[in-house]
Amino acid sequence: MSAPIRVLVCDDQMLVRTGLVTIIGAQPDMEVVGECADGRTAVDLARKAEPDVVVMDIRMPVLDGLEATRLLAGVGVPHPVKVLVVTTFNLDEYVYEALRVGASGFLLKDAPPARLLHGIRTVATGAALLDPDVTRRLVGHYAARIRPAENTSRDIPLTPRELEVLRLIAEGLSNSEIAAALVISQETVKTFVSRILAKLQLRDRVQAVVYAYRHGLAT
Repeated sequence: MSAPIRVLVCDDQMLVRTGLVTIIGAQPDMEVVGECADGRTAVDLARKAEPDVVVMDIRMPVLDGLEATRLLAGVGVPHPVKVLVVTTFNLDEYVYEALRVGASGFLLKDAPPARLLHGIRTVATGAALLDPDVTRRLVGHYAARIRPAENTSRDIPLTPRELEVLRLIAEGLSNSEIAAALVISQETVKTFVSRILAKLQLRDRVQAVVYAYRHGLAT
């Protein structure tokens, strides 16, 4: 049996923090190695406890979650820690800033527990994750600002099926929604997504969305 995912929980609201600790601690493949109420303590605890994933709130006293994330996972950090930002604030600037300073994922606090646990497991593997609702919001807000490149879908090195999956990613669909739309398994969708990101040399689904709009695959 593999070692459990070591998780540090940081949120300044005690009830929320206790709920997160309870949900995460009940999982057989996870272990809560610490909890705290501010970003400065999160940074100190993370360096001592060496968690696999830090579940981080944004608005906190002493040091906010964005600055704490930068100190733990930003450019130039010798031993970066994977950070999953979980917040009530579904604001574009927070999403972009969180990802810019090094967060591996972004979830809203009203997400169901299963999505939170999936997010922790996803981030722990080294993959990036965005809440589907956040993706849809970003796509809707920024799509009109993304100028299409001169080259079109004819220049994209993807199979017709991979192009179809990329279009659905650009619409903000999750893997399960893509699987239902194409009547294929979620594992097959994951394989397609991995191939798309590898072929196009993209880091994550956010870059895939931007790529799709720039190449005229979504409007």
